[in-house]
Amino acid sequence: MRLDKIEKLIKESDSTEIAFTDLNGRLRRLPVNPKNIKEIVNVGIGFDGSSVAGIATVDKSDRMLMPVLESLKRIRFKDKNTSFFVGTIHDEQGQRAGTDPRYVLEKAVSEAYDEFGFQFLASPEYEFFLFRKDEYSSDLNTDNAGYFDADPKDKGENVRNHIIEIFTECDVPFEKAHHEVSPSQHEINFECSSPLVASDRTLLFSYVTHMVASEHGFHASFMPKPFDDQNRNALHIHLSMQDRSGKNVFYDKDNEYGISLLARRFIAGILKYARQTSIIMASTFNSYKAYVIEREAPVVVGWGPRNRTSMVRIPYATSPEGTRLELRSPDPAGNIYLQMAAFIKMGIQGIREDLECNSPDAGKAYFKTLNKKLWDERFLPKSMFEALVEAEKSTFLKEMLGEQLYDNLMSIKTAEWEGHRIHVTQREFDKYLPI
Repeated sequence: MRLDKIEKLIKESDSTEIAFTDLNGRLRRLPVNPKNIKEIVNVGIGFDGSSVAGIATVDKSDRMLMPVLESLKRIRFKDKNTSFFVGTIHDEQGQRAGTDPRYVLEKAVSEAYDEFGFQFLASPEYEFFLFRKDEYSSDLNTDNAGYFDADPKDKGENVRNHIIEIFTECDVPFEKAHHEVSPSQHEINFECSSPLVASDRTLLFSYVTHMVASEHGFHASFMPKPFDDQNRNALHIHLSMQDRSGKNVFYDKDNEYGISLLARRFIAGILKYARQTSIIMASTFNSYKAYVIEREAPVVVGWGPRNRTSMVRIPYATSPEGTRLELRSPDPAGNIYLQMAAFIKMGIQGIREDLECNSPDAGKAYFKTLNKKLWDERFLPKSMFEALVEAEKSTFLKEMLGEQLYDNLMSIKTAEWEGHRIHVTQREFDKYLPI
């Protein structure tokens, strides 16, 4: 987009904001003076990187934020019109910061294209809860509705429609939306796009969803597992792969599952490195409470055609172009750029290593059919600690992130685990106080 057109658009807005993520994946926004947009586009605008989790240390904290011009969206909220950019993080010399999560995805996409000529289309499924307030209480839920329920049971349909309206005005094609399985849980999906665009849209979705929910008197939550006996918030990511001419290379009409040798090797890479990257896909202490049977979260490291209990699923496609993989292990509390990059990098590594794909999951891929062990590499990690141990041993994860970002991630996540490990909960009082 040309700079003169951008200047005209943002002049008509009430605010101009540049958004990015910290290492945890939390949205960060910097409002800027639109009169300075030329300078900001050329040299960036400074911020304190040490105050953003995982970006910089206090002794070398100066970072520059630069807007991605093609990411500009005009958002019309109830009380303001906002010009929204996604930003990239740079160091003092203007070079890309190695701790910018978006940079990790940019490199993953470029490497796949430069080495193999592969390009991708991606589409995350956005699940979220609508609650009455932003702190815990016994009456958080806004409804008692379930999967595909309609008015009047579905109390969030107006919120979903409002979000879709904003995205439509932003020229983001809407695919479908509905009430999800759990009370107060919702899902909205948009049409596929490149991995970078899809990830940038995820930042936009988080921002818009929280703002719109607030306008309707609700609180939107992407917490992975709010309730013991209900389904989690997932972030299923669909990914297809094309060659330089745009042909889908995951499709093979002669294969019994309709997928090619490349697709099977891609899957094999995901299976091999799934545990090593689990701390990215399921990045919080709460995330691992979702990996339980019968709650539509994967448990076994495996794949299956049409199988919603599999970690990697091959959805039904109405055409060869629609052949894709669905990764079901991520949740929305993670960093979308790192999740998308890991998805791509694991698969590409499977192709590099000529890995063989094992047999697909048969029936429900839950560990109740297998003999249980405390440490079992057939399963996804059952705790954040187990995921951290896998990450600590992983050469693949360190090479994917780069040494600095890897060290920052391990430091942040280890501290998060330790904080939960030593915290005494109400459940412990209830169970052990009578001793």
